[in-house]
Amino acid sequence: MATIRLTDGTEIFYKDWGSGQPIVFHHGWPLSADDWDSQMLFFLHQGYRVIAHDRRGHGRSTQTAHGNEMDTYADDVVQFAKALDLKNAIHIGHSTGGGEVARYVARAEPGRVSKAVLIGAVPPIMVKSDKNPGGLPLELFDGFRASVAANRAQFYVDVPAGPFYGFNRPGATISQGVIDNWWRQGMMGGIKPQYDCIKAFSETDFTEDLKRIEVPTLVMHGDDDQIVPFADSAPLSVKLLKHGTLKVYEGLPHGLCTTHPDVVNADLLSFIKG
Repeated sequence: MATIRLTDGTEIFYKDWGSGQPIVFHHGWPLSADDWDSQMLFFLHQGYRVIAHDRRGHGRSTQTAHGNEMDTYADDVVQFAKALDLKNAIHIGHSTGGGEVARYVARAEPGRVSKAVLIGAVPPIMVKSDKNPGGLPLELFDGFRASVAANRAQFYVDVPAGPFYGFNRPGATISQGVIDNWWRQGMMGGIKPQYDCIKAFSETDFTEDLKRIEVPTLVMHGDDDQIVPFADSAPLSVKLLKHGTLKVYEGLPHGLCTTHPDVVNADLLSFIKG
């Protein structure tokens, strides 16, 4: 397996296929680079260099007991981009990966990044507070932690079988393979880093990161997202971005990259080429 060893000894697994302008994919919690299969194959065939890594603690990377928060995630990407000599790259992040993209792009070295995409992403901040009254209550994320600690194997069936892909909606076309693949990816990672990551994706405030981003940024979000509700995420992020564009998908769920890859891939290609 291809891995990069970071300065703290963590080994990051990654896929790196093709040549041309690099597109780097950042996965959501508690998944892995495999969640980007539909996008990796599509853009490889379009002539791009496609890269995806397993975040520390997830997938095939080291199951770290430390550094499972956004500053370290972004620092890991800094090292990753330098090791692979990534220049003029497009960084695409889904959900938690969207937060990772926002924090990395805001601090990336000049010339490393040309564009960014946030899909169903957690910025500006998920948790409810006086400053973010439309957010989700902390008790909800406490429930996530309790479920992971008590029986993450069952929790990692319940999430994709229900709200993640909208399979709990009337008339939904349910794919057992998609549910099983979500479970497989989740169970590959470590329980400690995945537990810690819940705080990272729910309580990190990306407001200043979004303000600092200088490159064109596409914000894509389904308006039936039951994991990262639309109203308190995408439209607020676009207002903070200097060069942000909002693309809203009527009726689509959080996991739209898997349920509707043809729609998502076509819009990504248009943005990248535009």
